[in-house]
Amino acid sequence: MIYSRFLSNRPDISLRISLTDRCQLRCFYCMPSEGIAKIKHEQILTFEEIIRFLKMAMTAFEIRKIHLTGGEPLVRTGVVNLVENISSLGIADVAMTTNGQYLAELAPQLRRAGLTRVNISCDSLNERTFRDITRSGRLSDTLDGIKAACRWFKSVKLNTVVLKGLNDGEVVDISSYGMERGCEVRFIELMPIHCARLFFDKMFVPASETYARLAERFTLEPLPYQPGESSRKFAAVDGRGQSGVIGFICSLSKPFCGDCRRIRLTSDGRLISCLARGHGIQIRKYLQHASDQSTMKLNEIIQNELINKRVRESYETVEPMTVVGG
Repeated sequence: MIYSRFLSNRPDISLRISLTDRCQLRCFYCMPSEGIAKIKHEQILTFEEIIRFLKMAMTAFEIRKIHLTGGEPLVRTGVVNLVENISSLGIADVAMTTNGQYLAELAPQLRRAGLTRVNISCDSLNERTFRDITRSGRLSDTLDGIKAACRWFKSVKLNTVVLKGLNDGEVVDISSYGMERGCEVRFIELMPIHCARLFFDKMFVPASETYARLAERFTLEPLPYQPGESSRKFAAVDGRGQSGVIGFICSLSKPFCGDCRRIRLTSDGRLISCLARGHGIQIRKYLQHASDQSTMKLNEIIQNELINKRVRESYETVEPMTVVGG
């Protein structure tokens, strides 16, 4: 069956697919101290269902890129095979966000499987601060992961959530560290989601403050904004002539909702059109087996989610970031 109402004008979308709610770190702005009620194994989407979802969506939409997230995607067994299967669908841009703890070992396998780029969360270069934020894990493992990523991938981004009184004094050092290794460095505003609401007012740092701190040490020239991008990018040059790219993800102070084309698929099979809003729509029943009827219904849901995107006025998400696939 040809779905003319979709195929006559194939919208492009960017998919973020959460592979698991599990993570070996316990970053305090992402997960409460008592942990989370883990999603049952049988409720987690199988890799077959994820591939089926992509094939169904590709009948009506141009998928510009796929971004694999978690929790921590590298804790899920078989992730390399999933990357290979996604790449075989002809999707050119297959990315992953990871905490880097397992990346040193898996980077070459992921690259050979078809992963094109990686975003690595690194909130501190100080061992003690790293432990204070993550509550577990070793900074050295993440740094080894960054080293491996720089060897195997042409595009590596370092993501830092800026937290007042904790790591905001490191933004210059983190920028220099990333620029020296050819990484794009991105500073992210804290979002008031779930447990982060408890200390948001105390620890939130607007991107303007981070920019001002960096502007004292770097010459920053704005780069052209690409529609749909979450990051406002600047070409940066330090006093020694070292250059690179620094970006700011200003979810609170400068929302990028206007031309957002992101759709999120959670690990338990819900579609979420915005990280900040709502519980999402459960679509797993349409992925049990491929059919014209299931494909049409799924694509109608995606289309409606895109149509109903709007500039958000508040953060309504009540689940932890690790569950909704931040």
